[in-house]
Amino acid sequence: MQGSVRRRQAAAAGAPSRHGAVNEEDNFKNSQFHFDLWFYFTLQNWVLDFGRPIAMILLPLEWFPLNKPSAGDYFHMAYNVITPFILLKLIERSPKTLPRSMVYISIIVFVMGASIHLVGDSVNHRLIFSGYQLHLSVRENPIIKNLKPETLIDSFELLYYYDEYLGHSMWYIPFFLILCIYFSGCFIPIKEEKRQRIPVAALLLIGPSSLYYWYLVTEGQIFILFIFTFFALMALVMHQKRKGLIMDSNGRFLFFSFIITLVLIALWVGWLWNDKILRKKYPGVIYIPEPWAFYTLHMSNLHSAEEQSV
Repeated sequence: MQGSVRRRQAAAAGAPSRHGAVNEEDNFKNSQFHFDLWFYFTLQNWVLDFGRPIAMILLPLEWFPLNKPSAGDYFHMAYNVITPFILLKLIERSPKTLPRSMVYISIIVFVMGASIHLVGDSVNHRLIFSGYQLHLSVRENPIIKNLKPETLIDSFELLYYYDEYLGHSMWYIPFFLILCIYFSGCFIPIKEEKRQRIPVAALLLIGPSSLYYWYLVTEGQIFILFIFTFFALMALVMHQKRKGLIMDSNGRFLFFSFIITLVLIALWVGWLWNDKILRKKYPGVIYIPEPWAFYTLHMSNLHSAEEQSV
């Protein structure tokens, strides 16, 4: 009797160690580089976000009449569904328990903001076919400044506000907040550093990922939000280092992508530093021109000149 009791006690004493070993193994497995999710995330960002306006311009207008959703609008709808799904999958794979309520609220606001932007951006890009110039303000655009009654101009400015300010804020603030929450779980003990080197697959994805963040920051005009997010990541790195923790491969991938993005933004601003027309549209202290404003100002005029010469 006493022998069986001792055996049960020994088994009970051994159970936590076995469970602990399993949990440690699961944590290490979850901290491995999530190539599949990062690959799909980067791919859909390029195709569905960056590719939206390109598809809208290149595909024949007869396929998508101006009074119907364009190809870019359908891209945006897909983006609004796929992006939050991948972000949730990233959170699920985190080896640490993250604040779920904050994640869910952020996802809800993200989808709402991206949907607001979908409507405003759709109308603004459709106006391009009527001569709207993105490098000019709403009131300075030739097709709008002479509208009668003048209250119509106020309506277009309201549309621009929903697109560029409210939509972008409700879209990007929760987007970067979720990345920060995810990053907070991307730390491992220093002794695991050798097992958490950045794989070649991650190195191949850093370039496209950084280039997309450059497009996101410049086109979305969210440099202040981006730089504060970067400072938050740096603060997390320094705080965790004091506790003997370092970034795992996922954390390094995200952190290094942000560093390269800052370099690309600096090169972009330096290249267009003396552009007087773009300076007029972006008169503030922080001068970061939008890529599509640059396109409508310089590249579209170049294409028009080439067509006329032919």
